[in-house]
Amino acid sequence: MPHLTTHVLDAASGTPAAGIEIALTTASGSAIADGVTDDDGRAGLGPDALVPGDYTLRFETREHFAARGVEAFYPFVTVTFTVTDDRHYHVPILLSPFAYSTYRGS
Repeated sequence: MPHLTTHVLDAASGTPAAGIEIALTTASGSAIADGVTDDDGRAGLGPDALVPGDYTLRFETREHFAARGVEAFYPFVTVTFTVTDDRHYHVPILLSPFAYSTYRGS
C-alpha cells in the first residue's frame, strides 16, 4: 500500500467518483506523483514513504461533473496537509457540485 491514499465520494449522487485525476505535489509545487481514482473512487499515490513536510493533493473535479451534465462551482479541489511521520496517510474528500469536505482518514 502506498504511503498516501485517497477516496473521493460524490456526496450528491451517493456514489464513488471514478476517473478523477489527482496530482500530489510538495506545497511549493514540485510534482511527486499522479493518479486516477478507480471504480470505487480510490487511489494510492506517491512513493512508499513521504518525508515530513507539507503536501498538496489536487483533484480535477470539473470533468467528473461535466460528464454527468452537472453544473459545478469548483473546477478542482486542493487539499494541503502535513506529513509528520511514517504512518499511513489517508486523505479522502466528500464532493458535491457546490461544496466539498475533507478529513484525516485511517
